[in-house]
Amino acid sequence: MKGNTMSTTFSKEEKAAMRAAAAEAKAAKLGADLEAACLGAIAEMTGTDKELAETLHQMVQKNTDLGAKTWYGMPAYANAEGKVVVFFQSAAKFKVRYATIGFQPDAMLDEGNLWPTSFAVTELSAADQDRLVELLKKAVNRA
Repeated sequence: MKGNTMSTTFSKEEKAAMRAAAAEAKAAKLGADLEAACLGAIAEMTGTDKELAETLHQMVQKNTDLGAKTWYGMPAYANAEGKVVVFFQSAAKFKVRYATIGFQPDAMLDEGNLWPTSFAVTELSAADQDRLVELLKKAVNRA
């Protein structure tokens, strides 16, 4: 189409994420250790990304009953139905300046007509961690 500036091709990182999602689905069907995969994804990170992912992992483990897994190659945490509730995306994965902590629709964080579902993260202060724990508890109806 002449004049169309939108790209219809996926980036190398997006293609890798799609391959990871397919491999995750296959591994889950075969009964793979999903938490080990999550911890492996975190172990592959470096620097601030790794610190943030480790902190989130500890917070999820301590404050929820969500199960660790990977989702598109990223650390993620799912409910008993296997639906991802919260995920971590490293800054390095998509070559951006901040990591992302995101919540999926099953988190039910609804607040009126407008609410955040993901957060840009460069560090997690004590206050940030407290707020995140509140969101995690709300996400699993334990607030």
